[in-house]
Amino acid sequence: MDLDVFVSAHRAEWDRLDALLQRQRRLTGPEVDELVSLYQRTATHLSLIQSSAPDPQLTGRLSQLVARARGAVTGTRRASWRDVTRFLTHGFPAAVYRSRHWWVPTALLSTLIAALLGWWIGTHPEVQASIAAPSELRELTRPGGEYESYYSSHPAASFAAQVWTNNAQAAAVCLVMGVFLGLPVIWILLLNMLNLGIGFGLMSAAGRLDTFLGLVLPHGLLELTAVFVAAGTGLRLGWTLIDPGPRTRRTALAEEGRAAIGMAIGLALVLFVAGAIEGFVTPSGLPTWARITIGIVAELVFLTYVYVLGGRAARAGETGDVGADERSATGPTAA
Repeated sequence: MDLDVFVSAHRAEWDRLDALLQRQRRLTGPEVDELVSLYQRTATHLSLIQSSAPDPQLTGRLSQLVARARGAVTGTRRASWRDVTRFLTHGFPAAVYRSRHWWVPTALLSTLIAALLGWWIGTHPEVQASIAAPSELRELTRPGGEYESYYSSHPAASFAAQVWTNNAQAAAVCLVMGVFLGLPVIWILLLNMLNLGIGFGLMSAAGRLDTFLGLVLPHGLLELTAVFVAAGTGLRLGWTLIDPGPRTRRTALAEEGRAAIGMAIGLALVLFVAGAIEGFVTPSGLPTWARITIGIVAELVFLTYVYVLGGRAARAGETGDVGADERSATGPTAA
């Protein structure tokens, strides 16, 4: 396509569309029809230029023009509490449900790795010696030692906020960095499982595994589930780059990427609950069985939320992506 000839042939239409968009007065019926027609044709022109003769300056101008025209045609839409409710009852749980074939295996494999690491460390004194000196290990694992005092080292509210921030950042990184073929996600998972395995192994070797589980399980069940969901979704996003399926790679990445961003928001809320449990329940004076029960209940509530509400929404066609009216305009394939 000769770009100069194309621009000369259609510049007048673009200028006319721009002029209509700048009108201060209310458009007449014929002008509205003309606006819609010019919007559709300009969207087609933009698509043709992007695919045949991409020019950054021209593409930028037409993209802005199409976006303004789309806003004028469809009207400005503002988020409402209804959108928030729909996201929490349909979009987010459906997105988590649709990703279950990725995050459930991720959770099982990661837990197995952490357990094997813990067993290996706990049954091999030479491995424990390579981690820290004997005096340091005793300080970590003794009653009232660092493993126990960690959860009460700061005021509950500030500790919960710090934990929530750190975990939300880790989940967001897993979701976003999955586009790099999932490699950063695997690394983050391995680091988390290594830390968990070390704690499991050292406390087991000290004969205090029950104490360790009593400290980790109340918040850890929900917290790790959220991390596994983020990691599994990140891996799925990376696989989309390799195999987009029947969609174009660009369309597949856009759809899955938007759903992943929505999941980051939803998982931040889940991790807020986990952080609150870690800040207020884990270091509390409640019996171990009561603290663990709270963690199990929180986990079961989340899984029920995903598999009941999410499954129902997913079967109804919900994907977790934004609505069709909020996606980028797609121009017709023919002028």
